[in-house]
Amino acid sequence: MRIYLLSSIFMLLQTLFVFGQEKIQRIEPINWWVGMKDSKLQLILYGQGVGKLTAKSPKAGFRLLKQHQVENPNYLFLDMEIAADAKSGEYPIQLFDRDKQVFSYGYQLMDRNQEQVKAQGVNASDFIYLIMPDRFANGNPKNDRIKGMREMAVNRDSMYYRHGGDLQGLIGKLDYLKDLGITAVWLTPVLTNDMPQASYHGYANTENYQVDPRFGSNQDYQNLGAELHKRGMKLVHDVVPNHVGIYHWTVMDKPFSDWLHEWPTFTQTTYKDQTIFDPYGAKEDKELMEKGWFVKTMPDMNQQNPFVVNYITQSHIWWIEFAGVDGFRIDTYPYNDLQFMANWTDRIRKEYPTFSFFGETWVPGIANQAYFLGGQQVGQPVDTKLEGVTDFQLNYAISDALKEHKDGANRLYSTLGADYLYPNPYAHVLFLDNHDKDRFFSVVGENVEKYKSAMSWLLTYRGIPQIYYGAEILMKNFNNPDGLLREDFKGGFPGDKVDKFQQTGRTAQEEDIFRHIQKLANFRKNSPVLQTGKLQHYVPIDNIYVYFRYNDSQKIMVIMNLKSEAKSISLDRFDRMIGSNSLLDLLSDKKETGGDIISLKPFETKIYKLQNK
Repeated sequence: MRIYLLSSIFMLLQTLFVFGQEKIQRIEPINWWVGMKDSKLQLILYGQGVGKLTAKSPKAGFRLLKQHQVENPNYLFLDMEIAADAKSGEYPIQLFDRDKQVFSYGYQLMDRNQEQVKAQGVNASDFIYLIMPDRFANGNPKNDRIKGMREMAVNRDSMYYRHGGDLQGLIGKLDYLKDLGITAVWLTPVLTNDMPQASYHGYANTENYQVDPRFGSNQDYQNLGAELHKRGMKLVHDVVPNHVGIYHWTVMDKPFSDWLHEWPTFTQTTYKDQTIFDPYGAKEDKELMEKGWFVKTMPDMNQQNPFVVNYITQSHIWWIEFAGVDGFRIDTYPYNDLQFMANWTDRIRKEYPTFSFFGETWVPGIANQAYFLGGQQVGQPVDTKLEGVTDFQLNYAISDALKEHKDGANRLYSTLGADYLYPNPYAHVLFLDNHDKDRFFSVVGENVEKYKSAMSWLLTYRGIPQIYYGAEILMKNFNNPDGLLREDFKGGFPGDKVDKFQQTGRTAQEEDIFRHIQKLANFRKNSPVLQTGKLQHYVPIDNIYVYFRYNDSQKIMVIMNLKSEAKSISLDRFDRMIGSNSLLDLLSDKKETGGDIISLKPFETKIYKLQNK
């Protein structure tokens, strides 16, 4: 009933409410809830001439505090207060032209679903699987094309058109992901992107309260959250506070002249994050970085405008409450206004204290990355409250280490050694590749031993491991020149000749990698030592890197040979950590019988459980 009601609300708001020459086209947020910790709510009413009218809210429990008639007469902003004892139901919002009522709408305040799982937070006990929904699985071919949208083409032979993957397809593959050892699913943005080109990726939303109908419905997204939670898994929602698509309805008819950051002519960001914190930097350079547009089709939101602040923040809270979201991945974090991000985080945490965030910080240095985190560890004027980032610095390090960098092991050692700059490095998301970066199997020259070594590192190091869809079946290719890193997962689409979701569809090599990841992931899922255990590492010698994960009850030893030749290593140096324990190979379940010497193949990584003899 609750789902049906919300669907009806959205359909109703697509209808034009006519009063004289004026029309109401939208009211957002499309509904809200009683019993929220923050009693304030700002509604946007949009329609021809609506700003000329006077609003009233006559029913007790939903009080109109103030109405804002802004520059654009097609907008009316209403500051509302929900009483602590307000009951769920319809609350009329009336609009008057002088003393004549011309419009009344029953705004829905709903009961919060006390049985719904939500806002669990994503942490170091999790293993995240990143999916581009359009490229993963097509569960409903009927929604591949939606009449009236700007992009109608569906062409699986091109990386730049839509392919038809959707939420229903993903729901049908959740058991596959659980079996692999995945505990959280992060989707690239699912909101409507009514853009004429490349709308599949989701990073230029044109609606804030609607799932893209080519992915499914709001109900489908809510069902996805419920199905994940039923399996003990979590939902990560990709948010984009910095920008929207050029065809977003508030961009096509702006409520304020300063709703966006705009310049006399198109001005793109410099992508120079250093200008945000450079003590010698020019103010003009900082403004170009923060206020320039990401690309021409993605207008930059003015996060210093209080109405923009409310619009963005309320829509994100809405999705947590509606769909049972557990954590946010925050797109293009360094381009946001940092004071806005701190306040935004506080407002969300006020409602959901256990909610978690990690920000995309695609920056070139360790100190650069640390700057955007909370805690003011490196002297920021603003405590952003951000707890974790996508750890690009370790991504660069593991890439160098396995591309036969002459000092690759030391790159890992020295990068991890800078963790003192981070308030909580265990909240960082560790990854090998993603939807923007070359697939790691290609990065390492399709060398299976190197790839296994990378996966072993990923699942035994500190932080929250994340893999990109298809990494477990050796999907490959580069971003440039053809974007093939976003290929379809074979078996997810009608007519596919092979099904990689099934063992019978995987090659022997693919199955070997799948089982490698599966074994480590499921061991990690049940092993606190690899989630929250301490980490101790040793200065590499001859490009061999050794580290331990340990707690009061268990120790894990990892030995990485980062050379293109077989090596042997004496364990004498690690006697204090090993003690009187024997070594059990985690992957083969065999005891190490080599005494005090361990032999490793080129680029091999071995993982040992330390056990009493």
